[in-house]
Amino acid sequence: MPEEPLRIALLTYRGNPRSGGQGIYVRLLGRELVQLGHRVDVWSGQPYPELIDGVNLVKVPSLDLWNENAFFRFPTFSELRDPINVSEYARTVTGGFPEPFTFAQRVARKLTQLNGSGPRYDVLHDNQTLGPALLGLQSHTPLVATIHHPVTRDRRIALQSAQGIRTRYGLLRWYTFLPTQLKVSRKLDRVMTVSEASRDDLQGEYGIDRDRIRVVGIGIDTEVFYPRREIEREEELLVCTLSADSPIKGFVYLLDALALLRRERPNLRLRAVGSPGRKTTTQKHLERLGLQDAVEFTGKIEADDIARLYARATIAVVPSLYEGFGLPAGEAMACEVPVVATTGGALPEVVGRDGKAGLLVEPRSGEALAKGIDALLDAPERRRAMGEEGRARVQSLFTWRRAAERRVEIYREAIAERKSAAC
Repeated sequence: MPEEPLRIALLTYRGNPRSGGQGIYVRLLGRELVQLGHRVDVWSGQPYPELIDGVNLVKVPSLDLWNENAFFRFPTFSELRDPINVSEYARTVTGGFPEPFTFAQRVARKLTQLNGSGPRYDVLHDNQTLGPALLGLQSHTPLVATIHHPVTRDRRIALQSAQGIRTRYGLLRWYTFLPTQLKVSRKLDRVMTVSEASRDDLQGEYGIDRDRIRVVGIGIDTEVFYPRREIEREEELLVCTLSADSPIKGFVYLLDALALLRRERPNLRLRAVGSPGRKTTTQKHLERLGLQDAVEFTGKIEADDIARLYARATIAVVPSLYEGFGLPAGEAMACEVPVVATTGGALPEVVGRDGKAGLLVEPRSGEALAKGIDALLDAPERRRAMGEEGRARVQSLFTWRRAAERRVEIYREAIAERKSAAC
């Protein structure tokens, strides 16, 4: 007898459809869940995601203080009548990051009202909000969450790279949300993460019971990321993504590698998807190495444009110090581009350890990256074979359909456990 479709709420405190990953995650997961026959509502703060027909968007407006067109605006008097808005504004302007918690408060307030006549959903799936207000909803509905990777890693690497007391203080103030998120994560019905590396770190750094963590890979959007054979590859063109120019992405080590390689290959170029961070050392590092004419930043571009850029690339490079999954590596592989990546976090799980789809090198080393890149630049047949292997690996292991099916299994597991406990 077939199981009943589920009523699922996907919660994401922001759903930017073009950067940050959260909007892309809920759009593609929501699409597959609906195609499997389930009812899906995405609850999101600004910027809102772009969803397919059949997936319902429930808007949860915030003050949207990070909007580039109204950065840190002062709220209106009517907005300040809401104590949640007052808290969000006060904590933001004093250097904190309360957005996930205030989003959770707004969701909890609304769902508590809606649940008065009975639970609206069979399961709540939180996408790394981890706000304490969500725990109050567990009396009605099982609560599971995706934690893509331990943010404790980001904090540690950022502090190691910080220069000056003021910068360190700012980082410590920004990451004040972490202790609360750690406490919340230990009380969830299930925690889903995207790799074995993240599972190990969530157990060790967050203190989550390993029996409550499930590894569920994410998918690659192969409707966008696929070989564009009509586009000719360019010689000596490296591509990487810089969607978040933070120390954990290891971009400065790629610049070091490029400087080393250009001693013998003066025509070698790097195109980076994204822009240098305003508060990072990227631009100074670039100038110190004299690479201004060798590196091009694309700024924010659409996913289709990223795929077209991969089609022109000789090699895709992922220099990260740590990745909970490594979406850029998977997307490049889906486009049949050979990859040089570090062994940081889950990258070996994505690229594979056998060297067929890409090369793995140690992190934090420009020399190691240069050696890996150099080994492929003079080997066109090896690059072609790697590209084909990478595409096959993505199609075998990292489809969104399989990712959705596995999540449904975990939803039903949490629901069954809650029912059993109630008996």
